[in-house]
Amino acid sequence: MRRWVWMMAAGAAVLLARISTAQVRTPFELDYEEPENVYLPPQGPTPDQLTNQGGVHFSLDTTYLSTYMYRGVDQSTPPIRNEHALQFDGRLDFDLGKLPHPFIGVFSNIFNHDPVSRFEEVRPYGGVAWTIRPITVAGGFNAYIFPNRTGKDTQEGWMSITVDDSRLWHTERPFLQPYVYGAYDFVKYHGFYLEGGIRHDFVFGNSGVVLSAIGDFAYVSHDHYFTGTGPNAESTGFQHYDGGVELSYDLDTLFNVPRRFGTWQVKGYLFYTGSVQSTLLADNRLWGGVGIDFSY
Repeated sequence: MRRWVWMMAAGAAVLLARISTAQVRTPFELDYEEPENVYLPPQGPTPDQLTNQGGVHFSLDTTYLSTYMYRGVDQSTPPIRNEHALQFDGRLDFDLGKLPHPFIGVFSNIFNHDPVSRFEEVRPYGGVAWTIRPITVAGGFNAYIFPNRTGKDTQEGWMSITVDDSRLWHTERPFLQPYVYGAYDFVKYHGFYLEGGIRHDFVFGNSGVVLSAIGDFAYVSHDHYFTGTGPNAESTGFQHYDGGVELSYDLDTLFNVPRRFGTWQVKGYLFYTGSVQSTLLADNRLWGGVGIDFSY
């Protein structure tokens, strides 16, 4: 009998100890749970947010080329062949949100040994670009100025359509980036220049290295600038093609420079330009060069 009494007493002691150490809640607390935090934890900025997020963007591209090829034609001043061209292309873009983005710029080609003028060509340009995914439509105006060269200046209007085909190929970046470009010279040559091309970028991880394969094909229509020589000369037809590679390296990655100060890239170019019809003006050239691009 005593044994059962002792066992009951020990059990009661253990039960009292557990009750004393348990957390006792009032009836008002029984159905209450701590609400989850509806705010996301603070996160660092994305790489895109580390760049210029303002309404005005600036870029300056500087290149040094073995030959200045433009629309399939060697632009060297006779009798010089394969002149080494130093080129500058500065541009301002204005970000208006969902509206078309205006831009203005100026391109210049310089050759110190030119017998007429060191500034062989100055090309002011401007236009608007409007991205309506998956396409970007752009249009504008080019003015070709050749200092101290009488009778060569001219002007043209142009339009282009570029397709972002990443949705079609289910890729993070555009795969072929096909584009169509058309220009009409309304001052001197009164003809059309049409060009279509593709570009594919090979991105090497986070190394900052991008290798781009580029190709294009051009057709001209009644553009007297491209009229060939000889008795069968024409101003309409398939005029030239380009094929080559562009290698770029992100200097911000190399020197660990914050992108809020702008982005720098060094580039290398190697291309071949080929003539399609002998009755049209075009040259066969292997050419290339190096460049450095800054954008902010």
